[in-house]
Amino acid sequence: MKSFKALSALLTYPSEELVAAIPDIRAVLAAEGQVSRRALNALEPLLSGFETAELYDLQERYVLLFDRSRSLSLHLFEHVHGESRDRGQALVDLAQLYDRHGFFIVANELPDFLPLFLEFLSTLPPGEAVALLGETVHILAVLRQRLEKRESLYAPVFAALESLSSVRADPRAAAEAAASDVMPDDLAALDKEWEEAAVTFGPGEMTDDCSLTRIKTQVRAARRSPAAPAV
Repeated sequence: MKSFKALSALLTYPSEELVAAIPDIRAVLAAEGQVSRRALNALEPLLSGFETAELYDLQERYVLLFDRSRSLSLHLFEHVHGESRDRGQALVDLAQLYDRHGFFIVANELPDFLPLFLEFLSTLPPGEAVALLGETVHILAVLRQRLEKRESLYAPVFAALESLSSVRADPRAAAEAAASDVMPDDLAALDKEWEEAAVTFGPGEMTDDCSLTRIKTQVRAARRSPAAPAV
């Protein structure tokens, strides 16, 4: 479904290419009809904001939301495994799933990056894509509620994704998880949240350069000027 790719583009780091693609994204979501009219209306302030705001302001908002706090990380396994060694295996398994479907990662990004995962779903038959999306719906619901708490225009993107899933998140569990959010003005809590140790995957300890923390730092730097996915 092209709707997955359109929603994926909205969650990428804002660029001139993304801004230019907003009319196409709006048209794809409306034409395909997978996202409800209510969800489309809720997305319009974000879409319009891309068209009217300064690019620097869009980029600053994105970084403050998704890069500054782990509680809003767009890396799915961050919310399941944190920095444990289980996450490393989960990343390998997901990369292998991509490979089996002939989907090759050309961007310098980890496999569990949500926009990348959504672009992958857009290449699958609808039934298979919806089933895989359902495996992430609890995470999507938590992120939506945390963004709603911050009154973010990005929250409707996650609501739209939830509406595309055949699985519904447990509202009580999602609300409890969302309550653990760290707000951006709590600097001490943010510092504590990002204190991480190197991750080990076998006998002996890996160096810091080999830790997932190091990899994520490099990935964030590389993400600053991506081309928006074509829709």
